[in-house]
Amino acid sequence: MADHSHAHSGIVAPTGVWWTDVPKQEKIWIMVAFAWCMILFAMMPLWHIRGGQNPSGIRSKVAPSDFAERTERFVQEYKVGEENGYPVVEPPPGSHVYLQGRMWSWYPVLKLKKDAEYTLHLSSTDVNHGFSLYPVNLNFQVIPGYDYGLRIVPKTAGDFRIICNEFCGIGHHLMVGKVLVVE
Repeated sequence: MADHSHAHSGIVAPTGVWWTDVPKQEKIWIMVAFAWCMILFAMMPLWHIRGGQNPSGIRSKVAPSDFAERTERFVQEYKVGEENGYPVVEPPPGSHVYLQGRMWSWYPVLKLKKDAEYTLHLSSTDVNHGFSLYPVNLNFQVIPGYDYGLRIVPKTAGDFRIICNEFCGIGHHLMVGKVLVVE
């Protein structure tokens, strides 16, 4: 027969140091940690609004084929040249700009004006892609079926690269796009 003399019920508390009073120093550290957590929690909306690291955007669902069709219309309307087989488009300031992620390219090449506002629409037509604008610290998950619209104002002229930072298959390392910002 088993010995149950060491067992406790829900009525009788087990013996040990777990139920002793918390020392004063530990109570102080718990209060400091709790206060710091509340400060950080209260700061989250401020970081979002004033910090600029989490840009708000316009999100909507879209069929991948519909987004591809919008991108093609955008390319036909604003194409100004070609680079390595990809169309270069130069939309007027204030317009909607479409950039499509697909295995294993960003389509098309964008040519934007410095200090002009655009609404950049990002989507994927096949699998998840990661949009990373180098050397700017701008990163987004680009997911098929969703249109992410971001209001952007390029502040620096130059040649920027779009890198896919989400593994998307065997040609992932080749997935580099381009944004040209001109004066």
